[in-house]
Amino acid sequence: MSSHASDTPVLRTDRLLLRHWDPTDPDDVDFLFDMYARWDVQRFIGRVPRVMESRDEALARAEAWAGHGDVAPFGIWAATRADDGARLGSILLKSIPASGPTEPLAPSGDTEIGWHLHPDAWGHGYASEGAAVVLAAAFGAGLDRVVAVTHPDNAASQAVCRRIGMTSLGLSDTYYNTTCALFEARSMRE
Repeated sequence: MSSHASDTPVLRTDRLLLRHWDPTDPDDVDFLFDMYARWDVQRFIGRVPRVMESRDEALARAEAWAGHGDVAPFGIWAATRADDGARLGSILLKSIPASGPTEPLAPSGDTEIGWHLHPDAWGHGYASEGAAVVLAAAFGAGLDRVVAVTHPDNAASQAVCRRIGMTSLGLSDTYYNTTCALFEARSMRE
């Protein structure tokens, strides 16, 4: 089975196109740097949040995401507006690492959905719309369960979880060696 980024599907909604990040496109790299260099975006991401400090970091991220090692339905997409291609943020579906003593953390066997949007895209329903189509693709490809983890204080992301039909499981330290608000969605096939 091939594991190239081209295996990751391009997804569409009425308003969105979720496509591959392109590290050879300076606009993709510049957008990633602009988004992840903002504290209001980064403050809830990671065990020790930090802003991106250089365009080289953005290029490395674009390269990693373009060559993301998973196969469909997994991926890390550039969320863009379907009508004009404006970049909005990132939507992801990937293996989530389990908490544990080793670095890097080992896979948990679970699948995570997530989203990071540029502040200019907040408040328009793009995260919910993009995450819903990714979640549908995950279940359509045969996954039975998908989780989302948010910082306990990230009410906006928790609202997205609820809007796409995820159920709160409370606080958990199961993933990423940190305490997160844990949500799950289960396939209707179960």
